[in-house]
Amino acid sequence: MASRPIRIAGRSLLLCASGSVSDRRHALAAFARAYPSDPVDVIISDYMSEVNMTIGAARKVDNKSLAADHGTPFVGAGPAYEAPFLEALEPALEDIAKYGIKVVANAGNTDTETLYNVVNDMIRRKKLGIKVAWISGDEVLPAINAALQAGTSPFKNIYTGEVLAGWQFKPIYAQAYLGGLGIAEALSQGAQIVICGRVADASPVIGAAFWFHRWQRSQLTELANAFIAGHLIECSCYVTGGNFSGFKSIETTAAGWVDIGYPIAEISKEGQVVITKQKGSGGAVTVDTCSAQLLYEIQGPWYFNSDVTAVLDQIWFEPLGPDRVAVHGVQALPPPPTTKVGLTARGGFQAEAMYFITGLDVAAKARMTEAQLRKSLQPYSDKFSLLSFSVLGAPAVDADSQNAATAVLRVFVQARQSADIAPQRFLRPIMDNVMQSYPGGTFHLDFRLGIPKPFFEYYVSLLPQSEVEHVVHLDGKDTAIPPPTLTHVFPERQPSQPSTALPIDLAKFGPTQRAPLGSVVHARSGDKGSDCNCGFWVRHADEYAWLRTLLSVDMVKLLLGKECVPRVEIERFELPNLRAVHFLFRNLLDRGATSTASVDFLGKNCAEYLRARHVDVPLKFLARGKL
Repeated sequence: MASRPIRIAGRSLLLCASGSVSDRRHALAAFARAYPSDPVDVIISDYMSEVNMTIGAARKVDNKSLAADHGTPFVGAGPAYEAPFLEALEPALEDIAKYGIKVVANAGNTDTETLYNVVNDMIRRKKLGIKVAWISGDEVLPAINAALQAGTSPFKNIYTGEVLAGWQFKPIYAQAYLGGLGIAEALSQGAQIVICGRVADASPVIGAAFWFHRWQRSQLTELANAFIAGHLIECSCYVTGGNFSGFKSIETTAAGWVDIGYPIAEISKEGQVVITKQKGSGGAVTVDTCSAQLLYEIQGPWYFNSDVTAVLDQIWFEPLGPDRVAVHGVQALPPPPTTKVGLTARGGFQAEAMYFITGLDVAAKARMTEAQLRKSLQPYSDKFSLLSFSVLGAPAVDADSQNAATAVLRVFVQARQSADIAPQRFLRPIMDNVMQSYPGGTFHLDFRLGIPKPFFEYYVSLLPQSEVEHVVHLDGKDTAIPPPTLTHVFPERQPSQPSTALPIDLAKFGPTQRAPLGSVVHARSGDKGSDCNCGFWVRHADEYAWLRTLLSVDMVKLLLGKECVPRVEIERFELPNLRAVHFLFRNLLDRGATSTASVDFLGKNCAEYLRARHVDVPLKFLARGKL
């Protein structure tokens, strides 16, 4: 079996803060059904995000509390696992059993054992002989509390630098990011479906490749390549044309924009990686789509996992043919002795309301409304922890429709107690302002956003891997997974260059024109806690000499504009083989996706905002065609 590559199908089904599903559910069954013509060995389902981690944590704690009060399990708040996984799995089970396909899913969230029991019941009802395992060890709040009491760690926040004792919120749950070797052990013991909670996004691919090729922990290069393969496919269609700044080029492919296909990673025994996708599906796998996903979510040249550290500054992609791209240049170091841990706390409650502003003098109309509303809210605002006003969008010049001439004034509020932003203290004063408002004053009639809803604070620190009880559960047998014995301690901050070491006189590129940076530059951005990362890359070598000279930290501060508030720090590194420059914007997202006031709570629009900023672009680059 090890003489051929393992083929791993990747898909992602993420839940946003409102609980809506943000990926299609058909892929698991489609992969299983297509096995005779497009076989895969393992199907990976990645469900976890920092948003649904906090939601799952609250549900787990609330369900436990309510069960204790009532004497029986209470599920009114919803399951603490990701129920949509069951909708994806159920229609695939017969084909999974028929073809012997393995499935690894981190859909357990904070209640992995319960999901394991539900899946087993589903399999028994269908009378299928599928073995299921589950992984525990990610729940670590007791270990953190014990270490705090013993004084062995201050649990410094890796994003903000504060210590846990100084955090103004009380943790209700903590999850460590597990590696892939528990998954590998479960598969080696005969499990066909492995249910996980908070394993790192790429850990299912690491575990599957480790099991299939019978690797050892000392094979760091192979592990690092599997890690990057996992990173490339973990976000499903993000590597096949979704969330891609070159999306217009995909419209002309055979299947176009419709039904963009899910990715497949082929990983050889030697760790060689090829990324491809489902046959006959939409989208594309190209050097650019792979570059986009590679630059997404990384935070510097060192990419950490509990099993290995991948070093990225020499990575490059090779096109092998239509929708086939090979990965090269990944280097490896031992994993850190610690793993990331996310702590959830109840942050309070938030609400928002919107006014529509049309036509002329939008800025003045917004100022007028803000002044009026601040006065109306003044009797209550001393209890607000946050009150912000922002204008979303701008009317088109000489717009030919009223919608095109409309912007939105968003009023956002947070408070520690629900009563402090009850409708009579927030929504009612905003509605009652309309008669003294700007010309055309109109508020949004969907008042549901103005009703207080809970939000959560998220704190990220590090926990020694030796403190994690990583266990595989299968057929009544529990198998402990020991932490790595070979580790490497890394500096707190990654290497950073404020500007390129190889600058060039920008005048040498000839005449220029003020144009959007995105006319010739791709970009991709995303969130990690309160940080936002953003990678830029270009198509040609001379464009890269221009790009890495242009995009210094100082220039990017100018491009960020008003977004670059004093709390934001910027780190920068280059990936020359990708013709890319990567930036880490520390604290740009304030307290992170679950508590930030920004509408770009996942940081995904940061790249597109920066691509729209105007710079002096050489005319010869524009002559090659805009992206």
